[in-house]
Amino acid sequence: MRQASLIILLFCLLAGQKGFAQETAKVDSSYLGGHYTMRLDFYRKMPNQKKEIVFLGNSITEVGEWQELLPGLPVVNRGISGDVSWGVLARLDEVLASKPAKIFIAIGVNDIKRGTPTSYIVHNYRRMLQRIQQESPKTKVYLQSILPVNEPMLAAIYKNITNARIQELNTQLQALAQGQKNVRYVNIHPALVDSTGQLDKDLSTDGLHLKLVAYIKWVEQLKKEKAL
Repeated sequence: MRQASLIILLFCLLAGQKGFAQETAKVDSSYLGGHYTMRLDFYRKMPNQKKEIVFLGNSITEVGEWQELLPGLPVVNRGISGDVSWGVLARLDEVLASKPAKIFIAIGVNDIKRGTPTSYIVHNYRRMLQRIQQESPKTKVYLQSILPVNEPMLAAIYKNITNARIQELNTQLQALAQGQKNVRYVNIHPALVDSTGQLDKDLSTDGLHLKLVAYIKWVEQLKKEKAL
């Protein structure tokens, strides 16, 4: 009887592991591509600066003219179009090589686009913070809110991206930052939303990406929050 129970327990454990593996296999964690490889190769060849201020993220970060928006500061742009949280994790070594003074992270909307569960994205953020704290403990990290979208403007390829999903992720990122040394959550939404909570259509090209003027408001919000 005991042997039969052990066999049943073993079967359940194996079935559970199989189920978890199947669930994990459904998540698209890929990040390598031509643009990713080209940009990362460029970043690796750039000289490190003292007290770097790093803007780290996807296309929304890559498009930002951060050096012009923050003249006189050692600002570097580490955005890569199409990047996801797994891609940022894979290239943190390049970011941390300079032992930067500050890192502003904005990643996750492409994960949402793929249908990645929020828990996976937050887990990757947790791994990022662990890496930063281990390899560059004096670096101040700012978890920027995933920016709002204007849902009526979005193309069909962005159907998974909703402000509800974004808010769910932001709530968990805010909770993740609480109580951690040198980590802050910074809410960028007040600078970019309209009266209905959507991304202001006058600040966006397609409901997701920003017009250049929006980055001025973004930086103003960071200054208002005393992050810069």
